[in-house]
Amino acid sequence: MSEKFERHRQPWRPDEVQKLHTLARKGMALKAIAKALTRSEESVKDRAKQDGLSIAKLR
Repeated sequence: MSEKFERHRQPWRPDEVQKLHTLARKGMALKAIAKALTRSEESVKDRAKQDGLSIAKLR
């Protein structure tokens, strides 16, 4: 089950960070946010933690 992510190890752009904050505030699930940003769940989780955001586990 190895998915390829186009953005592997790419730095977060300001617009992506903004979108992450918006989606997290709306209560969107981690998996959905990762898909919307075309990033791994791990990457999204790490960035959210770094920014002090909480992300819904399941929806």
